[in-house]
Amino acid sequence: MRAEASIAETFVEFADTLVDDFDVISFLHRVCNRCVELFSIDASGVLLRDQRGELRVLAASSEESRLVELFQIQSAEGPCLDSIKVGQRVYAETRAEIRQRWPQFGERVDGQYASVYALPMRLRTEVIGGLNLFAREPAALQPADVRIAQALADTATIGLIQQRAQREAKVLGQQLQTALDSRVIIEQAKGIYAERNHCDMGEAWNALRNHSRRHNIALHDLAEAYADGSVTLDSGSRSRSPRKSAPRASGPQRPLPPKPS
Repeated sequence: MRAEASIAETFVEFADTLVDDFDVISFLHRVCNRCVELFSIDASGVLLRDQRGELRVLAASSEESRLVELFQIQSAEGPCLDSIKVGQRVYAETRAEIRQRWPQFGERVDGQYASVYALPMRLRTEVIGGLNLFAREPAALQPADVRIAQALADTATIGLIQQRAQREAKVLGQQLQTALDSRVIIEQAKGIYAERNHCDMGEAWNALRNHSRRHNIALHDLAEAYADGSVTLDSGSRSRSPRKSAPRASGPQRPLPPKPS
């Protein structure tokens, strides 16, 4: 059973975006991970609109859910797209219902998830994206759980918009575009790490995230430095040992300076 204190703490965390070192990518990953911790679901993901109005995958709790989110965009079909379009909660709680409502999406997630819940990230009439919750069990959430999850999505949206208002000269679209650019760098670094260490993209993401946390370095800064060869990841970053020894990066190496406070 979820502790009320954990839910209250999460609301406070999602609302606390008025800080100098606010990072959109890290914030949205916390949103996804918190949802997995609080609710009876197995994965979560966030789609947000960029400054051109196109949907992008900004965060996911796992590599599996990130690929599912990408498939929704590529196939132009899925619960999150419908939720963002109408600005309302959209969900299906059995595999049969998922396949009936979204045939391509249902085929893609068949065997992975038996219930999906898509919640709009909105403030009044402005919908900036959607939060997806995936569960391997059918009817994983009670109606009260869905209402709490929607309230968390609304709080996260308010936090993002508050952060936009604080900067005055910038708009949310510019912030999201910066986040998208960061996402490209992070994906490049993941690919490089996976190739060098003969591992999958999920392990590569864990290695980058663990190193970032351990050394208090922003993910974008770490990914950029790793991609250009100016920093290496320490051996403790991976969640498990690589199947083969990774070749050493050529050229001089220098430590990445800590993130400014």
